[in-house]
Amino acid sequence: MPTGTPTPRVAFVLGGGGVLGATQVGMLRALLEAGRRPSMVVGTSVGALNGAAIAADPSAHGVEVLAALWTALSDSGMFSGSLLSQAGRLARHRTHLHSAAPLRRLLGENLPERFEDLAVPFQCVAASIERATAHWFSTGPLADAVLASCAVPGLLPPVEIGGEHFLDGGLVHSIPVGRALALGATEIYVLHVGRIERPLVPPKSPWDLGLVAFEIARRHRFVEEMSTLPPEVRAHVLPSGEDNAPLISLRYRSTADVASRVERGYQATAAYLAGLPGADAGGRPDADAGGLPGADAGGRRAAGANGRPASGAGGRSGADNAGRPAADEGG
Repeated sequence: MPTGTPTPRVAFVLGGGGVLGATQVGMLRALLEAGRRPSMVVGTSVGALNGAAIAADPSAHGVEVLAALWTALSDSGMFSGSLLSQAGRLARHRTHLHSAAPLRRLLGENLPERFEDLAVPFQCVAASIERATAHWFSTGPLADAVLASCAVPGLLPPVEIGGEHFLDGGLVHSIPVGRALALGATEIYVLHVGRIERPLVPPKSPWDLGLVAFEIARRHRFVEEMSTLPPEVRAHVLPSGEDNAPLISLRYRSTADVASRVERGYQATAAYLAGLPGADAGGRPDADAGGLPGADAGGRRAAGANGRPASGAGGRSGADNAGRPAADEGG
């Protein structure tokens, strides 16, 4: 009869965040360098793009390909164009400022053709307009599904697949931890873009009120799913390395900070992994330590808020021992 600790089913969960999603490239590099390979990948919005790329090749080389894709996105000018040309497109289509053609072309050139061609099982989510619900893609053409998940309202047009129209997956799942649980994950690495590290405070202006209301709508599902994780599931909310990630980025066309965001995400996550109990200096699970990677002698996950190991803690990263999000995480 088999004995010992069962092999964990490791999920990489990638949230949305537009151009801030470059942070996830650095996080992925740190995870894979530390020998943390996913059994499954789930993503939403820009996390669907990053997730599909790493599911195609979950290796250091795959991260290099993904970084090159981000460079191509920067050079493609997909969000370029004069105010006059944008106004003309908005007048013609009335729903979006930019064409999806450049992004569709890059996805077709850099991703496998179908979900079935990926090295690791991958799912991404988009919001169905007709059914007003989340739709998870797991089979069939890959580029169309990722494009649907990335279709930010107002910036890109809805994507039609099978007679149904889809918008950005972040409308229904900002960080889809619950999907990883439904797929049987027992160890979860949450790759976000830094917004959830910002605590929310009572608003002092109409603009602040709008930001806080929008962030509560975006964040509440993630907070609820994290607070109700089963005790046997280990979850890590990886640190982003961002000191002040904007709740809403109005500079969605700016790619000047892509390289620095990648590096900050890498450094913060590498330091976090190296600090896990049972990990060596490079963040790799110590084969002589026994038990699950990053677990203490009792098999409990020892990780604290903001990616710092918590002394004697048995909770989840960014959560207290009762499973509540830590106060300095902001959810």
